[in-house]
Amino acid sequence: MCEIKQKLYRACLEYIDERIQIAGQAILSAREAAGNETKSSAGDKYETAREMMQQEIQLNERQLFEAKKLRHALSLINPAVRSVSAGSGSLVFTDRGNFFIAAGLGLLYSDGIQFNVISAASPVAKALAGHKSGDTVTFNQIGFTISEVF
Repeated sequence: MCEIKQKLYRACLEYIDERIQIAGQAILSAREAAGNETKSSAGDKYETAREMMQQEIQLNERQLFEAKKLRHALSLINPAVRSVSAGSGSLVFTDRGNFFIAAGLGLLYSDGIQFNVISAASPVAKALAGHKSGDTVTFNQIGFTISEVF
C-alpha cells in the first residue's frame, strides 16, 4: 500500500507542476499580448484592453503563487514514511472515502482508486488527525470508520 502512496504523491506533484506551467505560460502570453497592443485613435478602447490584460496577468500571477504554495506544502511530505495515525502526509482509507492529507488538490486517482487530496488544515483532516485503523471519526454528524492508515 505504501506503493500507492508514493504513486499518488507523484501524481500530486505532476498535477501541481502542470498548474505552475500553465499559469506561467498564461502570464507570458498575456504580457506578450499587452506588449503587442498598439494605441489606436479610440483611446478608451486601448485603455480598456490594457486594463483587461493587466487583470488577466494578475489573476494568473495569483494562480501561480497558490500553485507554488501547494508545491511547497507537498515538498514537506515524505511519501516513504508510513503513518501510524492520521496526520500530515497520511494516506487514510475509510468506509466513506479515501484521503491523502497533503495539499488541497481535490479528487485525484491512482491505480483506479479515487482519493480526496486535502490540506492538513481542512476540517476533515482535523477530524481524522491522530486517529488510527479501526477508529470511528464523526465529521458533520457522519461517522467515518478508518480501515487503514499509511
